[in-house]
Amino acid sequence: MAAVPALSATGLVKFFGDKRAVDGVDIVVPAGSIYGLLGPNGAGKTTTLRMLLGIIAPDSGARLLLGSNKPRSVGDRVGYLPEERGLYPGMKARDAIAFMGALRGLPWKTGRARAETLLADNGLGHAVTQKIGKLSKGMAQLVQLLGSIVHRPNLIVLDEPFSGLDPVNQGRLEALILAERDRGATILFSTHVMEHAERLCDRLAIIAEGKCRYEGSVDEARATLPMQAHYTPREQSDAVAALLPPDARREPDGYRFAVPEGGMEALLQTLLDSGHGIAGLSIERPSLHDVFVALVGEETAESMAIDDEAAL
Repeated sequence: MAAVPALSATGLVKFFGDKRAVDGVDIVVPAGSIYGLLGPNGAGKTTTLRMLLGIIAPDSGARLLLGSNKPRSVGDRVGYLPEERGLYPGMKARDAIAFMGALRGLPWKTGRARAETLLADNGLGHAVTQKIGKLSKGMAQLVQLLGSIVHRPNLIVLDEPFSGLDPVNQGRLEALILAERDRGATILFSTHVMEHAERLCDRLAIIAEGKCRYEGSVDEARATLPMQAHYTPREQSDAVAALLPPDARREPDGYRFAVPEGGMEALLQTLLDSGHGIAGLSIERPSLHDVFVALVGEETAESMAIDDEAAL
């Protein structure tokens, strides 16, 4: 018998006025996995997460959270980091984490002890008794994240957890997500940064304009596109492009195109016979970025890259 998923949804729809913010989203999050919701800002990721958690009700569709169709009834088994960050600035880091655990039923003494360990393990041992208002934005964000897992939940839901973190703290967060997965928790996180999804996720859903454009594993997503060739001629010339496949696009040091169905041999012989030669050639698997562009378009992908740069 297949394992019961940690979370599933079928046909989720949500309107805000006349706007259909989420349009028939289906996802299945296997227990013990790391699952990503990938898409640009405004794609419907946050609304989807809030429906899955029971914070808002869908206008239509169904969802199961840890086996229950009443998500709020299993809230003590869930850790949640919302997109809107917020902690009491006058509260000490250790107490802020313990307080968040207490809201999920964790005894105060246990929460404070676990908080000290979590802070130390994540490079914040020096901040145990520092007030939240004295911490940097990134440190405060990590404190809030630790507060969402201090009660050792079965399911951890993180809404844009990497947003605003510097590279060092992004690395700490990635390590923490992997550690929680190894502990046995299921992690669901939303992001507009493809690199995080590609490195961490066992499965993911690509969402754009409220619709789920893809759902499956990263490897399955890559397999939807042919292998990519990166070719550098010995001498750059406009005549080279006429010999390459129609999808070839110019790059600073050569051309990139899909490997022809019949393989590369005939094309390579043509390039050699024409005198253009081969200064460099590599065959690469498509990246998640390539898949995303194919599904939602270059303009949407570029907007995600701009949003990521602005966040940093």
